[in-house]
Amino acid sequence: MSYHPAVQKAIEYIESSLEEKLEGEELAVLAGFSFHHFHRIFQRETGMTMSAYIRSRRLASAASALLYTDERILDLALRFGFESQEAFGRAFKKIYGLPPARYRRWMGGILTGEDTSMQTEQNSMQSKIKGWFLTGSHPFHYEMGIDRKHVHRGRGSGYLKSVMADSPEQFGTMMQAFRADKYRGKRIRLSAFVKVQNVEPGFAALWMRVDAADGDVLQFDNMANRPLTGTLDWNHYAIVLDVPSQSDNISFGALLSGHGQIWVDGFSFEEVPDTVPTTNLETSGTLQDEPVNLSFEDEEE
Repeated sequence: MSYHPAVQKAIEYIESSLEEKLEGEELAVLAGFSFHHFHRIFQRETGMTMSAYIRSRRLASAASALLYTDERILDLALRFGFESQEAFGRAFKKIYGLPPARYRRWMGGILTGEDTSMQTEQNSMQSKIKGWFLTGSHPFHYEMGIDRKHVHRGRGSGYLKSVMADSPEQFGTMMQAFRADKYRGKRIRLSAFVKVQNVEPGFAALWMRVDAADGDVLQFDNMANRPLTGTLDWNHYAIVLDVPSQSDNISFGALLSGHGQIWVDGFSFEEVPDTVPTTNLETSGTLQDEPVNLSFEDEEE
């Protein structure tokens, strides 16, 4: 059984209510579970407790507000649910390494008051992110980079956005690839937090592929059966694939077809038991014993 839709429903509610009082019991009822059961489900799916998730999102929103607004630190502390400026300062420093006032002064100086996600077209092609590269059918129609304003946790998120794409047939992807040795014979889950804006037509998604040494695709999922479109706030998405014994390498990333923008943050890989269903999209059918449906009269079941 997949509990992921219930977790996504809870996260969607959290994202819309970050400045309001949030109780774990209320979220569990919303998801249709007891508090204790849903607490375990949420932590297993996201790697965080509900309270830790809520606090991290509030701090990330406050960090963005420190850089992009003139709101007083006390007002930010109260707006995001802290009982005092001192409590907010302690929690903020624990995550960001600096007190809020110093973070605003130092990081604001680094950013020079500009939104770093809005790079020029000339700069966009030179954008580098350690470990990631940009490719796709029309990579020069897309831009990838690190966004300091729209962040899920920490100091930045990765983004991929259209700068020239004019049809959903064009796509770009920010990706990585690594050897499969560590995961052979296992079932693994790739998960990340994702936000999208103005993705239409086309779609945005996470993707993962497991290849053999000869290039054959052994397992693949690009969320084509559950695409992200339109404008969606941060939520948690996952792909689950088996890594067969003959696997050589694993590729993964975020893709965007057509217009719009996708932000990604907090990628995670973990081994999961066989009871967790895979999301593998069939890349090749089973060889039939004889020809079928030669008159095109039979419908797919």
